[in-house]
Amino acid sequence: MTEVATVRRSRITPEREAELYAAVLDLLREVGYDALTMDAVAARTRSSKATLYRQWGGKAELVVRAMRAQKPGVISDIDTGSLRGDLHGLIGQDDCVMEQNAALMRALAMAVHMNDDLRQAFKALLVEPEVAEFQGIVRRAVERGEVPADNPALDYMVHMLVGAFATRALIDDRPPTREFLTSYIDAVVLPALGVSPR
Repeated sequence: MTEVATVRRSRITPEREAELYAAVLDLLREVGYDALTMDAVAARTRSSKATLYRQWGGKAELVVRAMRAQKPGVISDIDTGSLRGDLHGLIGQDDCVMEQNAALMRALAMAVHMNDDLRQAFKALLVEPEVAEFQGIVRRAVERGEVPADNPALDYMVHMLVGAFATRALIDDRPPTREFLTSYIDAVVLPALGVSPR
């Protein structure tokens, strides 16, 4: 079992890092997680494997950091003054980007369950930080009095939102879209919390 590395011995420029992450995500979409190799990343990015390992420790961390880096903005920056506005602000991407993200999640779904290193990196570097940021949105809604602190649906908000995103293609054979997700928030999430969708 490997631990997610936190200290690196070398630095690369933000531009080079973005280029590497884009290449990793392209490879992930093309071949999936299991077939993606550090050799392939090194060849695609004209890097040495030694540099990749020194910077990221291994494939699992590199892939998850690439996914985290491609996310547009930070959840904790969203503060519209209302829960509905904040939840709609979470969507914030155009439909093409959301479709690409859904494809990435499909590419990783099985691998996360089968690969302990990937599961640990995914949880530590993506899931836990995002859930912590999301809790800020929930906390503000409670502090504003929009949602009672004892509403049982609060514990399932992340599950509801991720579920809608992740299962759209499976159930409807269509990618998630802004229209679908905003409608879902208004029809399902907000009523579960006792918040008017208007």
